[in-house]
Amino acid sequence: MTSDLLAPLDLAFWNMESAEHPMHLGALGVFTAHSPTAGAHAADLLAGRAAAVPGLRMRIRDVWPLGFPYAFGGAARVPDPDFDPLRHVLLHAPTADFHAEAGRLMQRPLDRDRPPWEAHVLPGEDGVSFAVLFKFHHALADGLRALTLAAAVLDPMDLAARRPRPEEPAKSALPDVRKLPGLVRGAVSDLGRALDIGASVALSSMGVCSSAALTSEPSGTRRTAGVVVDLDDVHHVRKSRGGTVNDVLIAVVAGALRRWLDERGDGSEGVAPRALIPVSRRRPRTAHPQGNRLSGYLMRLPVDDPDPLGRLDTVRTAMDRNKDAGPNRGAGAVALLADHVPALGHRLGGPLAGQGARLWFDLLVTSVPLPGVGLKLGGNPVTEVYPFAPLARGQSLAVAISTYRGQVHYGLVADAEAVPDLDLLARSLTEEVRELLVACGS
Repeated sequence: MTSDLLAPLDLAFWNMESAEHPMHLGALGVFTAHSPTAGAHAADLLAGRAAAVPGLRMRIRDVWPLGFPYAFGGAARVPDPDFDPLRHVLLHAPTADFHAEAGRLMQRPLDRDRPPWEAHVLPGEDGVSFAVLFKFHHALADGLRALTLAAAVLDPMDLAARRPRPEEPAKSALPDVRKLPGLVRGAVSDLGRALDIGASVALSSMGVCSSAALTSEPSGTRRTAGVVVDLDDVHHVRKSRGGTVNDVLIAVVAGALRRWLDERGDGSEGVAPRALIPVSRRRPRTAHPQGNRLSGYLMRLPVDDPDPLGRLDTVRTAMDRNKDAGPNRGAGAVALLADHVPALGHRLGGPLAGQGARLWFDLLVTSVPLPGVGLKLGGNPVTEVYPFAPLARGQSLAVAISTYRGQVHYGLVADAEAVPDLDLLARSLTEEVRELLVACGS
């Protein structure tokens, strides 16, 4: 294994982290247990398999100018010579509430002196289930890469073999002089795109109509909740009204926020929070699959609209407009600006960038793709998968969504002090799906 320099966006995630706002992703998988000792056996399997996964042995270290003179102030993934999987795979006492434990564990930052990932095995008190909470630092992996790393320690999946692709020739560190005109044009285009994104970000902050419930001073505490929705119900709404599955899932979030704000007494009148919808720019089997390749769309959630179908139509129109513009332009593409900041700038400005997230968006709503095949660990099948997104400074809520085996799973992460009633929001998601079905004549 060799050292691998962090991409600009990875470096940004690494440097903007604080004790109150750890920058790790999470996923809570719930398994049906074949025996009361299945959880302990699962922990043994995870530890044994992790030792053979190269990506899980990589820690992040500062770059010295001698090794990477062009990346002063940067960092790289390097093999950990003292890697011990037993320091990353942890077996806990039996619990009756997987989400209560997940919230407590999500608020703990990962150890930055070791490979930044953990797998927490949570046996169920009922003896017929257990859960595994995976945590991966965002500098180590984005959602797709985290899924690949987690899949490597689960039971092998029965997938069709892929034909090997020929290796690409090694690229020189210096540009090919024959390509310089194109490189110059690309640099000019990148500058224009950066200016466009910056202007869009400035415009998006004007006339912000959010709610104090979605913003907070950091407490460092976390609470999680999960909601399961039948995918057939989502398809029924989509077919009745048009648009995409993702449009429906985002509209459900908007309606749930409206219901939640009204029931807790904050009120939804005039509230249209800015939601960041991450978009993956990753191409299959890229040369550097471990680096973050993200852009995003920014949209106002129509929380103040009392009509569920009107909310869905607004979301669909906004998403169509974002797609027409593409993921490389607009306020949601601000992550692309990381490429224009030198490594030392990320190191010095990372904390400030983390504090500025609340000026850019009010909450995160992200989708995490999962394989269509059934996942297992030690022969025990996965029944539920709840993804968890990092919580930015000054924000109280992040929503992540996954679709698995005919069900949609919403994973909610909130500041525990700012949102003590996260269960009310979770229930509101379920009620919003019912309301949409009724509005569609079901």
